Amino acid sequence: MTLNRPWHIELSGIEPIPDSERHGQIQDLFWIWFAGNLGLLGVVYGAMLSSFGLNFWQGLLAIIVGSLSFLLVGSFSVAGRDGGVPMMTLSRSIFGVYGNILPNVVSWISLVGWETITVIIGTLGLMALFGDEGHVSYGTSAGISLSLMVGVSIMAGLLGQATLVIIQKWASYLFGILTLVVIGFLLSHTDWAHLFHRPAGSWITGFVPAVSIIIAGTGLSWTNTAADYSRYLPRSARAKTIVVASSVGGFIPLVLLMGVGMLAATTEPRLATALNPLTVLGREMPSWMTIPYFLTAAGGLVVEADLSLYSSGLNLLNLFIPFARYQTVVLDALIMVTGTIYVLFIAKNFLGPFEAFVILLGVGLAAWAGMFLAFQLVAYFRRLPLYVDDAHVRRIQWPATFIWIVSVGIGLLYTSSPWFSGPFAQGIFAHSSLEILMTFAISMLVYGLWLWSHSPAR
Repeated sequence: MTLNRPWHIELSGIEPIPDSERHGQIQDLFWIWFAGNLGLLGVVYGAMLSSFGLNFWQGLLAIIVGSLSFLLVGSFSVAGRDGGVPMMTLSRSIFGVYGNILPNVVSWISLVGWETITVIIGTLGLMALFGDEGHVSYGTSAGISLSLMVGVSIMAGLLGQATLVIIQKWASYLFGILTLVVIGFLLSHTDWAHLFHRPAGSWITGFVPAVSIIIAGTGLSWTNTAADYSRYLPRSARAKTIVVASSVGGFIPLVLLMGVGMLAATTEPRLATALNPLTVLGREMPSWMTIPYFLTAAGGLVVEADLSLYSSGLNLLNLFIPFARYQTVVLDALIMVTGTIYVLFIAKNFLGPFEAFVILLGVGLAAWAGMFLAFQLVAYFRRLPLYVDDAHVRRIQWPATFIWIVSVGIGLLYTSSPWFSGPFAQGIFAHSSLEILMTFAISMLVYGLWLWSHSPAR
């Protein structure tokens, strides 16, 4: 039986993929992550750098360093090859079958949040194409735009991994070329004199927070999905090539789009705070480019949302939801639509919820990612299996669960966000996002040392 065929509903869930079904290719990972980061949300991220007071060279360095976080995605993709199961199923080997529920819930909320954000921005872009810039957001254009964004995203998520590979590859060609055209117009309006005469900002209170927020919103936000797309690779696939394909696939569009966003902010300083950032960028386009631009913007976001939707469905299976994989996609889509409607029609605010969402969930994901990286390194040197089936895993691995909870707790104490501020979010930690990097380091070191001391040498 073939579990995963293009244009057919994928039959596998979170069970291990047998070797006979492992027909994936390493190059697939490049297209998955290239298209998954091609959405113009990256331009908004780049524009946000202006709020950190960085000059051009500092901003460019922050973008490059932050985007290197995709090396984590590459590393965790190797774990998918070795275990043959989704990312958060591999996580059970660390936390136990039930202990894994806590980080799995954070992962699921993060994915649903990201797919909601991308659908929100894509819907606003299509509404602008219909002549509605979001000021009157209850009309027919909103319903049509939302239906198109959700419908296309659901289709890809329902069909599964083999179909996603094809969609992401052709989307990379189509939207990649159109995005280059859009970038050309944006660059032609850059205020170069303002850009290169901007004074240098603080490396501590400006550069480090910028890097941290980029890490939280790029590589770190995808680590909990890495193995979902590599679990069909044959065991003979080279680890180094997997890391390179995944990392470079995400790195290229991120650096390009965030760099353009930093340049675009010289003439559109309100880009990062606008309710409809795509419309702000659209003002830089000539009239004949309006339709291609908004279709490019929406299309790039669709191929980002479909990955989140697919992986969030797998996350629900890890939470013991008694549905088939494709049914969890439908359930997540309903939640996504509800969130989109709330932000568009009730909250009518983009930057505040977006920033709070990235920071708060970034702490939980940072603790999990640090622990998984430590687990992967110890497993490599001590020759331990990365995946152990549920029958041979404890219900709750108390030490790991305790380390994760404490790491998250420490991170939240130093967190400053629009929704929550910890008691120690002062001084260098005030509005710095340093808690994300700190949480990652604490969880990795503490769990790594504990696991090393409790693992038999081989």
